[in-house]
Amino acid sequence: MDKTQKKALNASLIVIAIFAVLILRLIYLQVFEYRRLGSISDANSLRRVWLQPPRGRMIDRNGIVVVDNQPLYTIKAMPAEFSDSLKKDVLADLIDITYEDLDQKIDKGFKYNRFAPTSVRRDIEPHEMMRISENLWMLPGVMIEMENKRKYPLDLEGSHVFGYLNYLSKGDLEKMADKGYTPDDKTGSKGLEKQYEETLRGQKGVRFELVNSIGKTVGKFDEGQKDLPFVKGDDIYLTLDSGLQKLAEGLLIETEKSGAVVAIDPQDGGILAMASVPDYDLEILNGKTDAEQWKQIVRNPKKPLFNRAIQAAYPPGSVYKLVLAIAGLEEKAISPKKKIYCSGVFRLGRGRYRCHGGAGLGMVDLEKSIVKSCNTYYYKLIFDVGFEQWTRYGRMFGFGEPTGIDLPGERSWPLPSVEYYNERYGKGKWSKGNLVSLSIGQGELNTTPIQLASFTATIANKGTLYQPHIVKGYKPAGSDSLETVAYAQKKLPISENTFDLVRNAMYGAVEQGTGKLSAVQGVKVAGKTGTAQNPHGDNHAWFVAFAPLENPTIALAVLVENAGYGGSVSAPIAGKLIDYYINGPDTTAVDSTITIETDGGSTPVDTVSAYRGITFSPLADTTSTPENSGNAITDTEADDL
Repeated sequence: MDKTQKKALNASLIVIAIFAVLILRLIYLQVFEYRRLGSISDANSLRRVWLQPPRGRMIDRNGIVVVDNQPLYTIKAMPAEFSDSLKKDVLADLIDITYEDLDQKIDKGFKYNRFAPTSVRRDIEPHEMMRISENLWMLPGVMIEMENKRKYPLDLEGSHVFGYLNYLSKGDLEKMADKGYTPDDKTGSKGLEKQYEETLRGQKGVRFELVNSIGKTVGKFDEGQKDLPFVKGDDIYLTLDSGLQKLAEGLLIETEKSGAVVAIDPQDGGILAMASVPDYDLEILNGKTDAEQWKQIVRNPKKPLFNRAIQAAYPPGSVYKLVLAIAGLEEKAISPKKKIYCSGVFRLGRGRYRCHGGAGLGMVDLEKSIVKSCNTYYYKLIFDVGFEQWTRYGRMFGFGEPTGIDLPGERSWPLPSVEYYNERYGKGKWSKGNLVSLSIGQGELNTTPIQLASFTATIANKGTLYQPHIVKGYKPAGSDSLETVAYAQKKLPISENTFDLVRNAMYGAVEQGTGKLSAVQGVKVAGKTGTAQNPHGDNHAWFVAFAPLENPTIALAVLVENAGYGGSVSAPIAGKLIDYYINGPDTTAVDSTITIETDGGSTPVDTVSAYRGITFSPLADTTSTPENSGNAITDTEADDL
């Protein structure tokens, strides 16, 4: 046998062997697997079902879960199966929506992927789920899936901090489709939900199902070998104290005015509480959203979606005197013991600027200027320090730019400077009168509550400016170790002695000055009042504070809009929050009368309520003269004073 014949024989043997294997396989399938394959043969489609992972939870500094998950049942339909209008009528009736709404949802899903299930009704009730289950036999392409929605276990809002989930817009979907998002997915829309979307969302799983001609699942594809389990989102651990957060929200609501509270740990910049009022109920936006309730939120003239803590601009008022005091000490423009005479009116050219409504304070040194919040002292000091240095120290503390807090939407406003005024008014077209207003925190100067809270924390820790933050770290799914998040910090080139002088003066403001109503029994509280002039209505009330004086563990800024004087409205709120955080949640009610040190003098005020010895004046009594009423007055008015 030659080589050619030998090769032909080998090829024939190989072909015979292949056919033998195929015949044996056919016999096996026909004889031994006919029952299983007979069922599968009825199947005419392969369905891919995405498995939504539970989002990561949010856990406060004390280990309390503040945002959790709960089951949500969703009705989905395969767009390719719904070309029949009669079928749509039946489904619309079963899930209690209009034909038009259903048609719109299916059409949207068809345009994306006609073979991918699209949600047509979310968050159905148990009895609705049972009714639909009983009728699935006549609705091929319809399925019931379990997803997740958020659960808020505690009686607090936290809406501006936590945020909510929302459907992807068409533009967002185009940008995020490569990350595995589909039209049915929700993504973080506000707050931490948006900021930490990648951490919280987890990874989808997938299940492949064999479905027969009437939409019934007849088995798993490839025995489930191609299925992938979901991966739960990472839990994030917050610096928030949920009890303090709840108290801050409640105290602001009691004022019946808009406002904000920001409390910070001065040792690391962690946010202990952040409240903005009015806020909104997160449950309205959880699962299915009621259209009318959403309209009420959006159309509310008080703008509950607006996070005043990080987005609203207010003149800081007398709180900003602390920046000028620090600049004056560091630049040797003043000494702690240097005194100036306050007659009640500061004269600059033809302009006259009031101090406490014209009531003079006599000889005033640095400490007294902060304790009594003397305007005249700072009217003069800004010229001794110089505009450029005033701007430089403001920038040093972070004013004029965002703090970098880990929340979306933070805003900031320009810090006035020579360049700013030249651009706004024109070179040589602004005057020293602008500086007089800036010296007491008015004029074109605007700040946010988060900026003033961060500033106060920096004074409390004697010069370390920490990036404010709410998330301490996260735990990846299946891990017990906390992955911490790094944040920026910088040490300011300001002497410890300067901070000591300012801190002690702030302590005096609480003990014997304008901030008496923030006093806490057994705790040394340091604070500063501020009244922000408002051309559109009553003045806004500021109060910043930290405690304990020796080793501060909390610093905060409180703002109540249109409330008048910070010492009578915002200071008591700060005192309650400090008391709760340092001494615990126990309360003791007492009845007494206290004398309030206001800019207009000493005034006895009847007590309406008390908390650990802190007495509150009536919130409606906001008739005190603002301590930074720096409006120019005429020569005639000055003479009358």
